[in-house]
Amino acid sequence: MEQQGAELQTETFSCAICLDLLKEPVTTSCGHSYCRTCISNHWDAEEEKKTYSCPQCRETFRQRPVLRKSTMLAELVEELKKNRLQDDPDDQRFAAAEDVACDFCTGRKLKAFKSCLNCVASYCEKHLQPHHESAALKRHKLVDPSKKIQDTICSCHDEVIKMFCRTDQQCICILCSTEEHKDHNIVSAAAERTEKQRELQESLADIHKNIRDREKDVELLKEKEKTINLSADQTVEHSEEMFTELIRLLHQRSSELEKEVRSKQQTEVSAVQALREKLKQEISELKKRDAELQQLSHTEDHIQFVLSYSSLSVLSVSTHSSIIHRGPGSCFEEVRAAVSELREHLHKALMENWTKVCHNVERVDVLPPEPRSRAEFLEYSQEITLDPKTANKRLRLSEGNRKVTRMLVDLYQFRHPDRFTDWWQVMSTESLTGRCYWEVAVGGGGVGVSVAYKSISRAGRGKECGFGFNNKSWMLFCSPNSYTFYHNSIESPVSDPQSSRIGVYVDHTAGILSFYSVSETMTLLHRVITTFTEPLHAGFIVHYNGDNAELCKLK
Repeated sequence: MEQQGAELQTETFSCAICLDLLKEPVTTSCGHSYCRTCISNHWDAEEEKKTYSCPQCRETFRQRPVLRKSTMLAELVEELKKNRLQDDPDDQRFAAAEDVACDFCTGRKLKAFKSCLNCVASYCEKHLQPHHESAALKRHKLVDPSKKIQDTICSCHDEVIKMFCRTDQQCICILCSTEEHKDHNIVSAAAERTEKQRELQESLADIHKNIRDREKDVELLKEKEKTINLSADQTVEHSEEMFTELIRLLHQRSSELEKEVRSKQQTEVSAVQALREKLKQEISELKKRDAELQQLSHTEDHIQFVLSYSSLSVLSVSTHSSIIHRGPGSCFEEVRAAVSELREHLHKALMENWTKVCHNVERVDVLPPEPRSRAEFLEYSQEITLDPKTANKRLRLSEGNRKVTRMLVDLYQFRHPDRFTDWWQVMSTESLTGRCYWEVAVGGGGVGVSVAYKSISRAGRGKECGFGFNNKSWMLFCSPNSYTFYHNSIESPVSDPQSSRIGVYVDHTAGILSFYSVSETMTLLHRVITTFTEPLHAGFIVHYNGDNAELCKLK
């Protein structure tokens, strides 16, 4: 009774347009109340008709009524909200938009506690009680609440789907098994679940093994990273010490040369200064003699002139200069030439050895190099199978889902979100990371060997679905007389020898994808160096009827 009272209150104070509690309640002249936004939007839609109506009683108004806030209703709604929060601590029991609601609750629905696969309905705890009390209902299969419970009903016969057609890989009802799926390989859903569960466990075991292997690789790479960083730091420290020593030695030799030059400079300058003083003294004496001779030349007494001249000629000074004049700046030119020669010698030696040093840096390769021989490639061979759920309806898989053949008629009738609807393509079940190698035997006039991200689009004829015509796939198209590589709709012709067997090598970490022509030797057809942002899947596009491609067994 309390619940019914609460539901009645909720209906009384609910907007007839949005069916929720009133927000900013306003009342029309005909007496009905709405949210201000709801009735305003309703009348905005009637603006062109120039008439306005009440959504409940249909009374019309020639002029758009002026909306006034209903103060009393607003207070009552707020009081109801407060009481609901205070008096109903179990308010979270009611189903929100994202929850599965009970199919048998009236009014405000409670959250479903269980869904019944036999009744194809969901129940809250109260309405689920008959399933616990009735002997007939106790045998029903109860599962966690699901919004997809209706998906278990056959759209053709309105019967519960309990069977699985292995021929068409489709869930069906009992009537389907006697009609369109007659004579097909049909098992119960439980039997197929058991088989799929076994495959699931195998897949999980493979995944767990791959996880463990990769975790070990991660630890090894961490240690390798530490080794790289330590070695690089030590190399930089050593090189800094060597260059510092070279610089110190150069500074030392420069300082020693400077001392030698300055010492020689001082010696030579002293000698020049002494010679200069001597020459100044001689000049002084010569000027003095010049004055005496000038004075003597003006003597009128002949006897006095002769006697004086005889005494002066005995003191005559040599006028010969012993100084050898050289051009300006020529004193230390040979030293400068020798230093320049030393610089050229050091520069040449440094550049020659610097090239060697840089080459050795480039040769540092911590990760193993790309394989060269087929035997080395086979060390990374990957067992790959094709996923039937992705195969276009014209493609038939065989040889344990390793071979794909293009057929003339459709093979698959059931829909699956992973299936390519319009492109004649199929992808592998396994995702490819790390280093992988596989080989493909190509037969026919047009087969594309590709790798692609799982996120590539599947439905439609657009380029976003086709291998090689978007940024999520890479394809080598093999025709009888040529190869062509495609990526993101860019076409690159490949002119190398033809072979019916193609080798594909992927180094996901290094971002390398290579295609090889495999015969007695391996010939590189095309290599891509990029950055892979998702795990890759092998794939094929089979262009003509009867064309086929098969993943070769390498182990």
